[in-house]
Amino acid sequence: MPRIILPLAVASTLVASFVLYSITHETRVLEARVQARERAIEKAQGDIAVLKAEKAHLARPERMEPIARSLGFAPPSAHQIVRTEANAASRPATGALPPASRAANREALR
Repeated sequence: MPRIILPLAVASTLVASFVLYSITHETRVLEARVQARERAIEKAQGDIAVLKAEKAHLARPERMEPIARSLGFAPPSAHQIVRTEANAASRPATGALPPASRAANREALR
């Protein structure tokens, strides 16, 4: 009986050490994946912050105004601005304008 116990103990120790090593290795691989994803998330968050800053810089009114004027855009004149409250009362419930209202709106926009 003692002759069988020693080899079984050695074999079970070897099996347990192999299982422990494989679990440790898998844990390290998963930890490396998690760290890589965390770095990717941090980089993406940094990229988003840079893009938001660039958008804010490019959308500044003092930058856009000369570009718009060079393209022929101008601020709206007084006759181009129509009050929505005044128009809402003259529109039918369906939302379509009658022909007379369309003509009046065209005249107002000229």
